[in-house]
Amino acid sequence: MIHVVSTGPGDLNCLSYEAVKAIEEATVVVGYKKYIELIRPMLKDQKVHFNGMKKEVERCRKALQLAKEGERVALVSGGDAGIYGMAGIMHELVLEDGDEVAIQSYPGITAAMAAASELGAPIVHDSVYISLSDLLTDIEVIKKRIHAAGIGDFITCIYNPKSKGRPYYIEMAKEILMEYKSPETAVGLVRNARRDNQEIILTDLKSMCDHTIDMSTVIIVGNKDTFIKKGKMITPRGYDKS
Repeated sequence: MIHVVSTGPGDLNCLSYEAVKAIEEATVVVGYKKYIELIRPMLKDQKVHFNGMKKEVERCRKALQLAKEGERVALVSGGDAGIYGMAGIMHELVLEDGDEVAIQSYPGITAAMAAASELGAPIVHDSVYISLSDLLTDIEVIKKRIHAAGIGDFITCIYNPKSKGRPYYIEMAKEILMEYKSPETAVGLVRNARRDNQEIILTDLKSMCDHTIDMSTVIIVGNKDTFIKKGKMITPRGYDKS
């Protein structure tokens, strides 16, 4: 059996009870090297298989092979495995293989959820999640989705905003959103959410790219009602407080 385990933002305190149990009861743990290291304190007698970035398919094939050999496999995925994670490709490969290997997924805290909890309460109304990585999605499709987020005035959570290979995509995203949102729209930047080296910046749409942004940054762009006050970013839900 393959247990697809969501390990959350990196803080072991953020793992669910069932995720912890799945890792502890596994005979083999498979994952991306960085995520394996984050859960290393939990590992005891389990065998470990890991590799680097862009090797997701290889990891899933290894997990499937091991499960067929009778191992109890924990395939670990950062954040939530069903949101930009490993659950999708694992299910695809098992279906294509035609085998009867069972898969059980365990949900986790996403980077956006972790970032939001540190910022205050910015994702309390309708929201969208957009990755600026064009490794698996054409950049023109990404642009259309950013336009749609702006048109709908959605709270917009941006993943993978900036890398050495595409340093200008976040500027592009900002310019598109500014076609629909005020330059003063509240924005929160959280690097390394819920990890030891966490950094939090509260700013606005027009100034967000003036700050340090990298692949470990989650950006949350508010809607027209989102505000920043006393160091917190808050989006009203619309409750009558009278």
